[in-house]
Amino acid sequence: MRRREVIEGYLFALPWIVGYIAFSGGPIIASAYLSFTKYNVLLPPEFIGFRNYVYALTEDDLFIPSVLKTFYYAILVVPPAIVLSLAIAILLNQKLMGTAFWRTMFFLPTLTPVVAAAVLWRWMLNPDVGLINYLLSLVSIKGPGWLSSIEWAVPSLALIGLWTSVGGAQMIIFLAGLQNVPQDLIEAAGIDGAGAWTRFVHVTLPMVTPTIFFNLILGVIFSLRTFDVAFVATNGGPARATWFISIHIYQNAFVSFDMGYASALSWMFFLLLLLITFLQFRVSGGWVFYAGEKS
Repeated sequence: MRRREVIEGYLFALPWIVGYIAFSGGPIIASAYLSFTKYNVLLPPEFIGFRNYVYALTEDDLFIPSVLKTFYYAILVVPPAIVLSLAIAILLNQKLMGTAFWRTMFFLPTLTPVVAAAVLWRWMLNPDVGLINYLLSLVSIKGPGWLSSIEWAVPSLALIGLWTSVGGAQMIIFLAGLQNVPQDLIEAAGIDGAGAWTRFVHVTLPMVTPTIFFNLILGVIFSLRTFDVAFVATNGGPARATWFISIHIYQNAFVSFDMGYASALSWMFFLLLLLITFLQFRVSGGWVFYAGEKS
């Protein structure tokens, strides 16, 4: 009976396994090989060893700046997104009248397709006819160039990223984490005289640190691999101010058709994400509290 259940389980999972090998596993292995080759799609791959990796680190003038711009974007997006998502989740966890309506309202922006959101915000942030600068002019403030400004381009994309992420999956995950906080601990702290802020800092917040850590891991990964918003809103401009690593990989792969070098860039980016995630896990032991964990 046990063997039959195992076989049936693998049979049910077989379509997914085949799909993963064909559409994900296979390309991953192929890109690992192509990263050591010179390959322009038209001619057979030519093995060149680590030359692509050396070129990226020593001669490519866009690689390091694109990585730094990507990290700059992530720093602008991830911390505010976590704080705002947690704050909204706390508000929506108060069991007040109309909570279902407000949960829906906060979640709606995440249902907007990314391309549509980028086009909408590109119009709103237009320095001449955009809604944002018009509203600022009503209070005698001259708005910046936003997406057309080198200094404001990345913060503008971060604003779009926050609008599409704050009320979405992060908020829902935080809401689930808050609802799993034992109410008897909060009530016991209240009986001992702890105020609302003290209960939050010393009871609620430690209990949701695993949720914060989970959202932090996903937030960093998704922000570092952002592509669609920057591609649609600015296409890497102005003056390559939003030339993220994902755009650099896309440019080499599908515009210059240098698939070998693009594969090397992709693997370097993957290893960088792996290192960052590993470091996050290493330092998480000092601030993440897991209920039931032995001290």
